[in-house]
Amino acid sequence: MTDPTSASRDRATEPGTTAHLLQEMQLFGHRSFEDEPDPRPLPDAHLAGGAIADMFDALAGCIVETRIEPDLDDLLWNLVNLFHRAGERVERSLDDNEQLQRRLQREQDGSEVRSVELERATQEGISLIERRDAMEYFREAAADQFRTLMRKAWAPRAGSRVQHRTMTASLIDSRDFLDARLRAKAAALLPEGTRIAFSGGTDCGDHGMIWDALDKAKTRHPDMILLHGATPTGAERAAACWADSREVAQVAFRPDWNRHGKAAPFKRNDRMLEALPAGLIIFPGTGIQDNLADKAMKMGIAIWDFRKRHA
Repeated sequence: MTDPTSASRDRATEPGTTAHLLQEMQLFGHRSFEDEPDPRPLPDAHLAGGAIADMFDALAGCIVETRIEPDLDDLLWNLVNLFHRAGERVERSLDDNEQLQRRLQREQDGSEVRSVELERATQEGISLIERRDAMEYFREAAADQFRTLMRKAWAPRAGSRVQHRTMTASLIDSRDFLDARLRAKAAALLPEGTRIAFSGGTDCGDHGMIWDALDKAKTRHPDMILLHGATPTGAERAAACWADSREVAQVAFRPDWNRHGKAAPFKRNDRMLEALPAGLIIFPGTGIQDNLADKAMKMGIAIWDFRKRHA
């Protein structure tokens, strides 16, 4: 037989909704954007840079001179890619937030509820921008460590390596936010400046002369943007490392082997010239470099030809 007083005591001791909420907050902490914007600060830049350096030093230190040292290059590349992919995920959330803001703009009816929803979405968008920029800071710090340890520039195996400008406004109008985001995105993908193309063969290893030529080009064009073929060895690898070291924006024109087959390098040359570079720096290579130089000459593009100096 059930004791009614015992049942009532059990019901009295059952945790209510408020108790569940308090327990969840104790266990999992603050959940951003479910109720209000996340007030926590971004990571300190000095501490973040030190943490990245420690990660690379620790990983390299335990692998060098061991049986898995041949895998170190790939492991360190993926460590940089970890932050690159995290930034891409935040960017996709930012795209979703942009669509949400556009929908809320269309649904504005003058009510306080709709206005608050739009304001909250705008604040979320600004926070997402700051999170994305933080991830890009981590990625760039990691890429610097990768270049120092592996003696080559880090680049994603697909897509672009974009670095956006940090927006510091605490609150802006939703329409201004969307316009600013589109302008910033376009500026990052299409940087303004003097475009200088570069090409050289995989057997060209005169890094000193390559860096000297690029330094002279940058002295002549301080706003220089480097266009190159993204070959992972030889002259174009040296050029990519130079751009990383000098903090020069670079655009990689990778050949599309799947689409063009053996003609891919020559199609890549056409795409590079379609960007209308102000000049072409060319080092010894193969018929690919000769093809690029001939086409550039026909277009009237200035050529700094270093092929004869190595003959």
